[in-house]
Formats: sequence, structure tokens, C-alpha cells
Amino acid sequence: MLKKCMGDPSLIIPTEDIGIKDNLPYEEIPVQILDRQVCNLRTKEVALVKVLWRNQFVEEATWEAEEDMKKRYPHLFEPGENPYQGTNSLLSTL
Repeated sequence: MLKKCMGDPSLIIPTEDIGIKDNLPYEEIPVQILDRQVCNLRTKEVALVKVLWRNQFVEEATWEAEEDMKKRYPHLFEPGENPYQGTNSLLSTL
């Protein structure tokens, strides 16, 4: 059974006193392209890449549109490196 909780208004701290800034930007930066796949829709094909972001684990990598990632982060697709180091690429080399 849940009990009724009586809050103490003296414990509430107004945010104006703390000095929280609302305009602090936080942008995730991509670190590596893990995998690539092509998603077939009814009328077109969409190329997707699995992106590993800074401060995230591999399990939290997200699928992003390859075209958008090439526009925003061209350094991830430089020809000197192998940008697709995912499991599919690993299996194709074996």
C-alpha cells in the first residue's frame, strides 16, 4: 500500500539561485563508421551507416543516412582508411 507523502516546501531550491544556463550546446561527435547497409523501399534505395558516437558504447550506435553523414562529417569517409569496419565487412574478408 502506498503512503501519502507530505513534501517540505523549505527543501525546494529555486533554479534562479543555482544559475542554470539554458543555452549550453551539447553536440555528439561521430567517432567511427561501424557498418553499412542499403535499405530497399518501394521506389528507392536508402544507404545507411552505423555510427559510433563519442561517449557511447558500441551497443548504442545508431543508423544514420549515409548521404547526410557524408555532408556533415566528410572526414569519416576519407579513402585512406577503411570506414566500414563492422561485422559484415569482417565476414566478407574471411
